[in-house]
Amino acid sequence: MISLKDVNGSHAIDPQHALEHAASLCQQRGTRLTELRRRVLEIIWSNPTPVGAYAILDVLRGDGRQGAPPTVYRALDFLLEQGLIHRLASLNVFTGCHRPDHLHGGQFLICQECGRADELSNPAVEALLRAEASARHFEVLAQTVEVLGHCPRCQQGAAPRAR
Repeated sequence: MISLKDVNGSHAIDPQHALEHAASLCQQRGTRLTELRRRVLEIIWSNPTPVGAYAILDVLRGDGRQGAPPTVYRALDFLLEQGLIHRLASLNVFTGCHRPDHLHGGQFLICQECGRADELSNPAVEALLRAEASARHFEVLAQTVEVLGHCPRCQQGAAPRAR
């Protein structure tokens, strides 16, 4: 499994390492990480903050690729299905998954100032939510928890504002 905490306590990973790991996982699963899917994943991992589909499309067009929104959304759907990325619904953006080895929900601390999203790795939170849902006879299909607030850097006024 990928270790992702850097010395500042924020999640960081080398995009190349994430791409190699994703390719390996896809091969193990019998799926194909096409050139376009790989590039979309690279764009996501290369951004310090989660990125939207149209921003991805802009980068692809900057690469000289012809593309339309459905092309990007198909690539994003594949990456989501494989658990390689997460969609943050409150912002309609995508971020790389820090635990792609197994499919899971996600818990995120999202800074409203700079836009960074810190993925938590606490299976107990996921288990607690599933237990609460089960006690209410509620069938969980997907689980993403988004906590909005201010990161330590923004609390100190050190981080640039989100675009």
